[in-house]
Amino acid sequence: MHRLLAIVFVTAVCQVPVSATEAPTPRFAPGAHKLKNGQANELMVLGSPHLSQMSKTFDLAKLSLLNERLAEWRPQAVAIEEMSGLRCAFMRSDPQRYADTTKTYCWDPAVATAATGLNVPEANAQAERLLAAWPAAPSPAERRKLAALFLAAGERASALVQWLRLPVGERRAGDGLPDSLTAVLNGLAQRRDESYQIAAVVAARGGHDRVYPIDDQTAASPEGDMKAYSAAIGKAWDNPYTAARARQSDELESRLDTPADVVTMYRAYNDAGAAEQAFRSDFGAALEEPSPQHFGRGYVGYWETRNLRMASNIRDAMTARPGLRMLVVVGASHKAYLEAYLDQMHDVRIVPTDRVLRAE
Repeated sequence: MHRLLAIVFVTAVCQVPVSATEAPTPRFAPGAHKLKNGQANELMVLGSPHLSQMSKTFDLAKLSLLNERLAEWRPQAVAIEEMSGLRCAFMRSDPQRYADTTKTYCWDPAVATAATGLNVPEANAQAERLLAAWPAAPSPAERRKLAALFLAAGERASALVQWLRLPVGERRAGDGLPDSLTAVLNGLAQRRDESYQIAAVVAARGGHDRVYPIDDQTAASPEGDMKAYSAAIGKAWDNPYTAARARQSDELESRLDTPADVVTMYRAYNDAGAAEQAFRSDFGAALEEPSPQHFGRGYVGYWETRNLRMASNIRDAMTARPGLRMLVVVGASHKAYLEAYLDQMHDVRIVPTDRVLRAE
């Protein structure tokens, strides 16, 4: 009897599936499977303070060393935290959801529409046709025409790239670019915004003809009770990490006497520890806020969706030119999210900003 039971036991054990005795297969990690043959796309993400929020006494000329370092990296494309004209046109078609968002994040190209007679889709189509047959050495007249088209297309930063690539004496009206639009371009050249004072300048210096707007606000939606929403998020943000970030920003921005000081500020904003501090002060705090309406989780969902769509726009811009070296200039809080998402791509390699932001 005992021998029979032993045989039954051994038989049962031997019939256990092999998979049950082996270690489970590790979770699939896209980033672990990188391109083996050929040149990977290289991506450098520069986290920036929003220049529009800095003191008006900050001298934009002190960005010179930072821009020089970025140009030395020789990016082949430059992307910015700005909405494309086409994306804004789409959002304007749904004013019930996006009216406030477009007022905040989208430039109204009405002056350029009046000057060119083209709406945003038409101007985009014409600009793309021009670029497809763009000569190696375009004339000033061709650059003025393309600048006007970019403005009508809602692509202000790309229009500024064309304007900056003109000799100073050629930055004038003509060839479809009236005085009303030269005024816009001259204003953009002085605009306190990293998309214009850093990205467009570096793109023009590198011989580019455009920049790539990669922001996406389509996850935005009206909140039912904005007063309660703002109160809940504001309460979450009232924490020691937020206070520490504010003190650090104030200290950094109070010491911008030289171009080297500006590089020091950018080194701090791009430091690996800055991302954790930003999370704890902002998104992590909001994630755990206790409102019954889950306002904080709604805010974090918007933030993550926005960054995912920004990452997809960056990835899309790289696809047409395998092996592309791209610089992305965004608000500092986006940096770690974009790097984490895009590091999962099979042929994207994240390039640290350390070399660019090195101390003298």
